[in-house]
Amino acid sequence: MVHPQHKALPKRIILVRHGESQGNLDGSAYTTTPDNKIPLTQLGKAQAKLAGEKIRRVISGDDHNNPNWKVCFYVSPYERTRSTLREIGRSFSKKRVLGVREECRVREQDFGNFQVKERMKAIKETRERFGRFFYRFPEGESAADVYDRVSSFLESLWRDIDMNRLHHDPAHDLNLIIVSHGLTSRVFLTKWFKWTVEQFEHLNNLGNCEFRVMQLGDGGEYSLAVHHTEQEMQEWGLSPEMIAEQKWRAQASKGDWNENCPWYLDAFFDPLVDSDDNVDDSDDSLIL
Repeated sequence: MVHPQHKALPKRIILVRHGESQGNLDGSAYTTTPDNKIPLTQLGKAQAKLAGEKIRRVISGDDHNNPNWKVCFYVSPYERTRSTLREIGRSFSKKRVLGVREECRVREQDFGNFQVKERMKAIKETRERFGRFFYRFPEGESAADVYDRVSSFLESLWRDIDMNRLHHDPAHDLNLIIVSHGLTSRVFLTKWFKWTVEQFEHLNNLGNCEFRVMQLGDGGEYSLAVHHTEQEMQEWGLSPEMIAEQKWRAQASKGDWNENCPWYLDAFFDPLVDSDDNVDDSDDSLIL
């Protein structure tokens, strides 16, 4: 059971990728249709409807002690995400939904207006050599650019929670559902859990209508390990160290994070001496 002092926080933050789109099925769709207007396929709509049923089971399945749970949606303004939301919404009654907010900052990475298929193939090959995080598409964005706007969105999200703009009754479990895109969801997780760029590069994309559940642990930290298995996290590209951190978060007390984050020091320095008495001050060239 979550500690009472954390009751006002959302119990879960669930990231959902849109269903199969016409662009997933045929890349040439981007040559004539703006990315934001690419529709779902019929399979994509079926995937979204099934995802809604699964998400409802996740939310309602273990909440017998608090049946008055609620959901609030944030959605990318793209046609495929809005259509995904409509299908997911079929699994929830009106009394369960606090509200929906279109949020432009969780939109897809900008690939640069209309996309010529042959040119995009060459560009994506270059991205693989350059690195997915920092490579900026011509006339578009890099994952680093997406990181910046997702960071801004997170600040607004916390203000919504702190100021109770969601009109949430703390006696009811709140679940935030963010219907977005594959890369945007990976960037969201990277920002939230303070993963490094190198760790981001090893993450695998979400499949169409796959979702990730960040659930509040007993001590007030969000963790993927509360709902998901170690095998799932391995398949997503999390390293053993990242998985261990998720397991630790599931039990950790809020505020312990800075004292238990090994790569804050070890990944950036050679082993540091334990005492100032052992520091060599003889090299004046180190003084700035």
